[in-house]
Amino acid sequence: MPQPFNASEINRLIRERRSVYPAQYSGEKVDDSIIEQMLENANWAPNHKKTEPWRFTVFSGEGLKQLAKFQSELYKQKTSAANNFDQAKFDKLAAKPLMASHVIAIAMKRNTAVPEIEEVEATACAVQNMYLTATAYGVGCYWGSGGITYMEEAKKNFGLESDDKLLGFMYVGIPKADFWPEAKERNLSDKVHWVK
Repeated sequence: MPQPFNASEINRLIRERRSVYPAQYSGEKVDDSIIEQMLENANWAPNHKKTEPWRFTVFSGEGLKQLAKFQSELYKQKTSAANNFDQAKFDKLAAKPLMASHVIAIAMKRNTAVPEIEEVEATACAVQNMYLTATAYGVGCYWGSGGITYMEEAKKNFGLESDDKLLGFMYVGIPKADFWPEAKERNLSDKVHWVK
């Protein structure tokens, strides 16, 4: 059977995908065309009943400052009321977006035609498409779910309603020169059971 794609390159791409964190970024900006391609490929993720539940908000330039201010202030507001404010965490939330070229908020728009878990799974498939696209371009990224991700009060800022989910943020940047995390060997045998 003829192969329409270079399977060895696709296999290599999947194995080379890594999470690359903002502290490992060079400060160089990623071209918007690469971000657009990441989002276009995300939009081709599999999803039940063609609900296409993924929603993305892209922050760059001055938008990164807006995100930094929003998330740090929301954190402060929530934790001050509960008497568990942590200045170091506030500072991290205020600084982290500014280390990236772009930050993409990842959300799931709920459609009751299918179970919620299937909508989350479809969104995760979309994110994996973004990861693989970034890797193909030599761009680093990682999907984080800390900070304000699961705060109900954050949803409105991303155009979400109560049944929708904010699922985290993808930080995107150009890795420092010659930096790419090494692969760790993964054993498949204890994760698969064949029935023939």
